[in-house]
Amino acid sequence: MSDRDEIYMRRCFELARKGLGFTHTNPLVGCVIVHQNRIIGEGYHHEFGGPHAEVNAIRSVKDPSLLAESTLYCSLEPCAHHGKTPPCSMLITQKGIGRVVISNLDPFPSVNGAGVRQMEAAGIHIESGCLEGEGFYTNRRFFLYLKQKRPYVILKWAQTADGFMDLEREPGDPVGPNWIAGELSRTLVHKWRSEEAAIMVGTNTVITDNPHLNVRRWTGDDPVRVTIDRNGRISKSANILNGKQETIVFTGEKGYYTGRTRRIQVDPSYGLSDLLEELYEQHIISVLVEGGARLLESFLKEGLWDEARVFTGNMFFSQGVRAPTILKTPDDSIHIGDTGLDLYLNEQNLIYK
Repeated sequence: MSDRDEIYMRRCFELARKGLGFTHTNPLVGCVIVHQNRIIGEGYHHEFGGPHAEVNAIRSVKDPSLLAESTLYCSLEPCAHHGKTPPCSMLITQKGIGRVVISNLDPFPSVNGAGVRQMEAAGIHIESGCLEGEGFYTNRRFFLYLKQKRPYVILKWAQTADGFMDLEREPGDPVGPNWIAGELSRTLVHKWRSEEAAIMVGTNTVITDNPHLNVRRWTGDDPVRVTIDRNGRISKSANILNGKQETIVFTGEKGYYTGRTRRIQVDPSYGLSDLLEELYEQHIISVLVEGGARLLESFLKEGLWDEARVFTGNMFFSQGVRAPTILKTPDDSIHIGDTGLDLYLNEQNLIYK
């Protein structure tokens, strides 16, 4: 593979990311078709159940007669099975495309190399492994969901310069002037919410903050709301139980929730690994955990996290609710206005091979 191949593959990744938040539980896939070093077609997987990236890219080519002399680049192995859409490997074969470059093989059991074998059997020259690490990172939610059979877990919190998440507040006390992160950072959080399948908070966060946990500052779908209420402490009037948004409550109490709220019965021994297993069974590919401190610390202690995004403001509280601590240096650090953002990856979980 050449440097030029890598350029076109990076364009595939760029296209694939356009589907973030819309393809659950399908992967993010981008596709580029090149004829004589010129892109003649592009496409990506827009939404779950819709046409795949390869289909959209082939449809975008204005002169189909060029396909036989073209190279198709795809960030993930073309599918080889009939699902909600026909096999992409069959379409590529029918169009007479002679060369296909792939970043990652698809670990989904119905594919898992079958797409490559079908195309090779038809005489198509296949090259795989182009920017394999970048391809894995693009689809890290999908790969972890399939291989570890749990959602991809992203932890998020904001802390003061002296390491506090919040003041000690009574339920219903407003945050008021004590917002740690700036306006732009809070808008970014709503963008993140639109990108993940679910959002999760603990009992105390629901009681103290009464959050809506929806997408208001960005466009996109609301995530599934998830909370743990072992002893039935959350008021039935809480915003999270308003029935307007799909919501899952893990609880030891019996009761009925209205609208789109579902109860999952748990016993005292029910742990985070059990909860993530249940979310996997509910086809939730990723979850953004927004608090509180005790819940975040539990995910960190048990190693059940894959990514953490930590805002640090420039104010000092001196006392209050201590923020969790991650015992490693950030993988990346940026500034958003006057707020710092540290990004962490849990490399122990994010192993491609």
